[in-house]
Amino acid sequence: MTRTTNQKNGGDKREAILKSAVKVFASKGYFNSKVADIAGKAKIADGTVYLYFKSKEEILHSIFDRAMSEFISEGKQELEGISESDKKLRRIAELHLEKMSADRNLAIVFQVQLRGSIKFMREFSSAGFAQYLELIRDAFEEGQRQKLFRKDLNPVVCSKIFFGALDEMVTNWILSKNKYELKPLADEVLKVFFGGVFANET
Repeated sequence: MTRTTNQKNGGDKREAILKSAVKVFASKGYFNSKVADIAGKAKIADGTVYLYFKSKEEILHSIFDRAMSEFISEGKQELEGISESDKKLRRIAELHLEKMSADRNLAIVFQVQLRGSIKFMREFSSAGFAQYLELIRDAFEEGQRQKLFRKDLNPVVCSKIFFGALDEMVTNWILSKNKYELKPLADEVLKVFFGGVFANET
């Protein structure tokens, strides 16, 4: 077996572990889940999990890091072709809701399990989440320079408000007993947000 094949198989198993962990954490909850549950879902031996991850906590970190890395990378790529700041924020909102609605289990892990302790929230807030807020803040600051958005508003606060609104839409979606499309809610969030940040015409 070649090194390339070994690397591929290793990558496949790591991916299988992460996908299985998302399903297990979503259904049983992070604190009620065991590494054995993840291994069973991935159809591998318990010991195999420890070849790729030191602990259940590291698995949770990896789920978050991978998801945020993919989102930020895709977001930056898409925003490169957009010049208007309001359209950039619109695309960020759409991507946020698209990503979360594409995998309900992942959404549950993000909205519920990652917030299971202050320790987790502090760790994740200082990691990829900060880069995500920076993406939003940059778009807002650009809008201020373009005189599209009010200059008296704090970009950091606005980025948190923007994220918070989208975040709440996802939380309501996973908790609701009714089935509905999540992406269209981006328009509703933007109506409220832009109504408060567009500069008044004189």
